Amino acid sequence: MSRHIVTGLDIGTATIRVAVCEYKKGSNLPRVLALVKKNSRGLKRGYIWQFDEVVETIKTAVAEAERQSGLRLKRVFTSIGGISLESRVAYGQVAPSRIDSEITVFDIDRAIDASEAALPENKNKSIIHRIPLGFKLDGRKVLGRAEGLKGTKLEARTLFILYSTQHLNDLMNAIESAGLQVEDVLAAPLAASFSTLTKLQKTSGCILANIGAQTTTTVVFEESIPISLQIFPIGSTDITNDIAIGLQVDIGDAEAIKIGHKSADVPRRKLEEIIEARLSDIFELIDNHLKKLGFGGLLPAGIIISGGGAKVENIDNLAKKYLKLPARTADEAIIGSSRNQIKDAVWAIAYGLCLFGADAEAEESLGLRVVRKTKLQFMRWLKELLP
Repeated sequence: MSRHIVTGLDIGTATIRVAVCEYKKGSNLPRVLALVKKNSRGLKRGYIWQFDEVVETIKTAVAEAERQSGLRLKRVFTSIGGISLESRVAYGQVAPSRIDSEITVFDIDRAIDASEAALPENKNKSIIHRIPLGFKLDGRKVLGRAEGLKGTKLEARTLFILYSTQHLNDLMNAIESAGLQVEDVLAAPLAASFSTLTKLQKTSGCILANIGAQTTTTVVFEESIPISLQIFPIGSTDITNDIAIGLQVDIGDAEAIKIGHKSADVPRRKLEEIIEARLSDIFELIDNHLKKLGFGGLLPAGIIISGGGAKVENIDNLAKKYLKLPARTADEAIIGSSRNQIKDAVWAIAYGLCLFGADAEAEESLGLRVVRKTKLQFMRWLKELLP
């Protein structure tokens, strides 16, 4: 009997992570077969600068994952991040195609297409995800499914997640050059949401912030649907650099001090001031973004922090202070999801890709099932770009 194996490949600026999971019939949660972390080479702020170095690092990480799992890995689910990842909301409307005015799946897809056509010109950008946020029929909000209702005008409000076409092409080329086939691509914040957020948190309203090495990625959920995705060009490496300069210590010692693995030979208050100064910059950016969306201090499930930056001591209390929201790190959620096999929020994206790749309901939870054909067309388009 063939085994159901799913591999998640998280290519970050500082680290490349590979998670290999096996799903067995009758079990809702996977068994983790391999977790591999390798220092990234050839990347800057999520972009490929030295192609050959990136390919070699991917090969090395996958080879180690194969050794740990005892499997030959050929297909992966991968994530995309970096400062060019962005989201936009657009509106479109159509008339029903049936003579009896009943709304069909075809009409829903046409309405989403119409909202895509209404997007401003997107030179050098590719649409990664189209996520329906809501529909109106004859000016009234549709509660539940629009399919099967009758009316004269269907309006769609759609979230589009976009990424640099050039960087996306480079990433796909690097993965293919490492001897792997990409099953699907998922925006990094959405991947992390599968391993860190509960249904209750998504339904109540929350923001997931993944603090990486050089960027902080955020996704806001309301009524179980991601309504906004934002990337900020600041990350945990900036905190490390501030500690190194402020305390005049080696960069390696600064990293250990940041996550509490080494004591600083200075008053603790000084260290806290250095860390808080940089974190306040991150939380100010997040707070301003939430206020633009109308959610400043108004997300019942608060902020959940993942990524390497989640290791910073007292970060949850600082988040509460600046955002006026409930705050927690993602470690506990990941531990619960994986039967204590994963104990660190830095695995949120790689493990989340495994959950997404194996769960047929994952697409539906993001509102993606209705536009599933978009994914197939997108992957076909990517393959046409590759040499």
